[in-house]
Amino acid sequence: MKESRKLIANNKKAYHDYFIDEKFECGIELFGTEVKSIRSGKCSIKEAFVRIEKGEVYVFGMHVNPYEKGNIFNKDPLRAKKLLMHRSEINKLEGRIREKGLALVPLQVYFKGSLVKVEIGLARGKKLYDKRADIAKKDQRREVERDYKEKLR
Repeated sequence: MKESRKLIANNKKAYHDYFIDEKFECGIELFGTEVKSIRSGKCSIKEAFVRIEKGEVYVFGMHVNPYEKGNIFNKDPLRAKKLLMHRSEINKLEGRIREKGLALVPLQVYFKGSLVKVEIGLARGKKLYDKRADIAKKDQRREVERDYKEKLR
């Protein structure tokens, strides 16, 4: 049986700015009030990035709004949050980043069952002409879809 997957935050900007080579799913270390806030959909990863420091993976710039009823238990909304991955995966990622000059970016935050998961991507930066080509393809696809819709009428 496939577990339910409820999307909370999506990082469209990452797909615009980077080529995503490989994706990884990892858990995230959160406090109770942060989980409650995420359950109500108050999370953003637009400006977030992932770094490996001292053999641990952290996501920086992930904004989790303070929980309204959390009072003293609320944490800093922009604090660095630890991502939970196996040591072998971390070592593999660290080697690839150092070797090829790749970056790690968060792509999605979602619930898998009752657990909060973060999908991170191993990414290569796009040049300006790559971004222009993607925009041109998207516009062309929209035109074709529009023409197809008009033919059906």
